[in-house]
Amino acid sequence: MLEEIEFGAKRAAGHLIGPSNNFEVTGLGIAPIGSIEVNRVHDASTWRYRMSDIIDQLNEAGTGLLVTVDEVDPTLDEMIQLAATYQHFVTDGKRVALLMAGLPNNVSTLLNHKTVSFLRRAQQYHLGRIADYDVREALIRTIQENDRLADAEGIDRAVRSISGFPFLLQLVGYRAWDLTSDSREISSRDFDLGIKIARDEMDDRILAATYRELTAEDKRFLIAMLDDEEESTTADLVERLKRSPQQVSRYRRRMIDAGIIGERGRGIVAFELPFFRDYLAAQCVK
Repeated sequence: MLEEIEFGAKRAAGHLIGPSNNFEVTGLGIAPIGSIEVNRVHDASTWRYRMSDIIDQLNEAGTGLLVTVDEVDPTLDEMIQLAATYQHFVTDGKRVALLMAGLPNNVSTLLNHKTVSFLRRAQQYHLGRIADYDVREALIRTIQENDRLADAEGIDRAVRSISGFPFLLQLVGYRAWDLTSDSREISSRDFDLGIKIARDEMDDRILAATYRELTAEDKRFLIAMLDDEEESTTADLVERLKRSPQQVSRYRRRMIDAGIIGERGRGIVAFELPFFRDYLAAQCVK
């Protein structure tokens, strides 16, 4: 990932930065016929040093560098190195910005990493759920703009299954589209199969991964919410968990930051991550 950032920056800003010095002279002949020998030099400097040089040249040219990262993965050492190095660039006053996007639990894990704790001061934007009418509009427009047709009932079921979750909007749409990509019409059956495949992937890639990251106390807090049909109050959770209001508030904040639950009013929370309530309930009966 770090090499791709470096090469991408060089390619995009080639008109603003100087060429890399990749050769060194190793021999020079001045006999009747002059000669010169060169060898390609392997750049042994660190990624931080090389990127610093690129950014300095860009700054001198009156511009800066924006690095964008999609699908944040806190288990990647390169992700941690990028964030830590970015902090040094900011401290040095360089004109550089970092824009990262990812699933709430992955972003939360990254923010809690001790090496990059400074990221907690960064501006954060929570997308939240997408309104059903926007989900429907996005599906229909994408299909129509690519000269395809879609079954109306299939669209309705897709909208309900997506439940406003951006990840599922992409996944359900992609799976339904790809099942019969050689056909002009996306049938009701295509949508049903696409929804099933997407839900299986959702369970494996999102719900199971989120569940594995929970501590025993996190699970106790969330299981206590299962007693309510929809919304839970802090007062009820304090009573069920036999914990102090301060402890319950701490668990509550952790689960909100992880994107598992969301606030519905003062002292009121509900499950935010689609289908996680059902997934959690299923784990309790195993």
